[in-house]
Amino acid sequence: MLNVPPQSFPSMSSQQRVAPSGQPRNKVALKPGHSLMDWIRLTKSGRDLTGLKGRLIEVTEEELKKHNTRNDCWTCIRGMVYNVSAYMDFHPGGEEELMRAAGMDGTDLFDQVHRWVNYESMLKECLVGKMVVKATQPTKKEHTHVNGITPPPPLLPEPAKVPLPAKDHRPRYDWFQTDETVTIVVYTKRKIPNSGCSVVDLQGNILRIEILLGSWSYLLHWMQISIKDQVAKTVSSVGKIQVCLRKVVHAKWTQVGQPLESHDSFIRSKDRGLFYRDCVLVSKKEVTHDTQLFCFRLPPGTHMHVPVGRHVYLKASIQGSDVVKPYTPVDEVLMPQKKTVSSDIYLMVKVYPDGLFTPHLDSLDIGASLSISSPDGPSTLRSLRDVTHLYLLAAGTGFTPMARLLRLALQDLSSVRKTKLMFFNRQERDILWHSELEQLCAEEERFQVEYVLSEPPGSWMGRRGQVEATMLQGFLDRPEDSKCLVCVCGPTGFTELAVQ
Repeated sequence: MLNVPPQSFPSMSSQQRVAPSGQPRNKVALKPGHSLMDWIRLTKSGRDLTGLKGRLIEVTEEELKKHNTRNDCWTCIRGMVYNVSAYMDFHPGGEEELMRAAGMDGTDLFDQVHRWVNYESMLKECLVGKMVVKATQPTKKEHTHVNGITPPPPLLPEPAKVPLPAKDHRPRYDWFQTDETVTIVVYTKRKIPNSGCSVVDLQGNILRIEILLGSWSYLLHWMQISIKDQVAKTVSSVGKIQVCLRKVVHAKWTQVGQPLESHDSFIRSKDRGLFYRDCVLVSKKEVTHDTQLFCFRLPPGTHMHVPVGRHVYLKASIQGSDVVKPYTPVDEVLMPQKKTVSSDIYLMVKVYPDGLFTPHLDSLDIGASLSISSPDGPSTLRSLRDVTHLYLLAAGTGFTPMARLLRLALQDLSSVRKTKLMFFNRQERDILWHSELEQLCAEEERFQVEYVLSEPPGSWMGRRGQVEATMLQGFLDRPEDSKCLVCVCGPTGFTELAVQ
């Protein structure tokens, strides 16, 4: 079967986005002078992008509906209304994508494909004002007056309540202590990956423990907590996570700390919001002529392992604006010999000289800091259950999400009898981890790799051209009694051709 599963793999990467429908999100060729950098310059030019000369207004639903044309396009995201007319020619998804939310609340559409975008920073000069709603017919209880005054209706609509799973599915926690330590135990009530799904951050006197369970997030959040350090341990077979804390002062506690507002909450991950911590660049290694392997070290108080198929976001302030990009972590080498818990995040990134974010990343000195988010993406490994033949179609840096999946299949998935990678690049020098792939192919009989070059030299003996049907027919063999899975990642054009 040909499968591009949005709920499993590939995760969102810097090369290609997968929309909820399973189809890649289209991109359009931007006109000269309409890059992200050009948009930032426009927002700082002093030009009135709202048409309101700097005023902020309250926008009713009726008013929002009036602004639904290409040259007068307003949309609402999380209760805030923006005039995106000026952004039409700068939007990588094209005018049609923005017009889908013209004159209406576009929050859901935005979250489907743009959640990683820091829209507050990108559109801050386009802000029209707050969305207001009409007061509903009050009940008898709501008619209560205080000193003869009826309270006004709220300016912002109440956030939509997301239905929780059955009560039995909600995680719970407990804690135990000695004079020297406190152990927090989270019972997830389900089997969890061996790689772990917990993210623990100790920043000053604030402790944050987030458990990622499919598309759900369980959060424990305290302040005024006095501990030296923490160690997280996962017992996957029984779905239990333990976080051991060492006290600064040896004494009995009456409570763990002061709970914050979001403490002990279980909500959809996409509604949680991204949490960042400052990580330090500790090394940079050349992979190819234009691709680097960056190693960032997590803060001493952070424990985080990014599950296979999920990604993180990098955030940096560039020319006064926050720029956010998603990247899928890789391991330090293609096939690590040992499974170790590392405090390092490795990112394989192609540096585009005329880009905005990657040149900034490449210019960082060793010891410089960069903000990295918690793992994100509605990833699950259920699609790999009982798979016997795994086929990977990757183009360029679309290989990065495949790297850890490849290791998982060969080292941890006993059902997988064959894993085949078809790797598309322009030239031979562009092939990422070329020698490592060749070594793996020689040592592992269950693995096979084929390279395809679009600009090969005359001496090239391998496949040539671009992805097309006859090429895939010979590659995607389906033996009897097999369960096959095909994963695709690369630039949008490549993905569309592969799916077709």
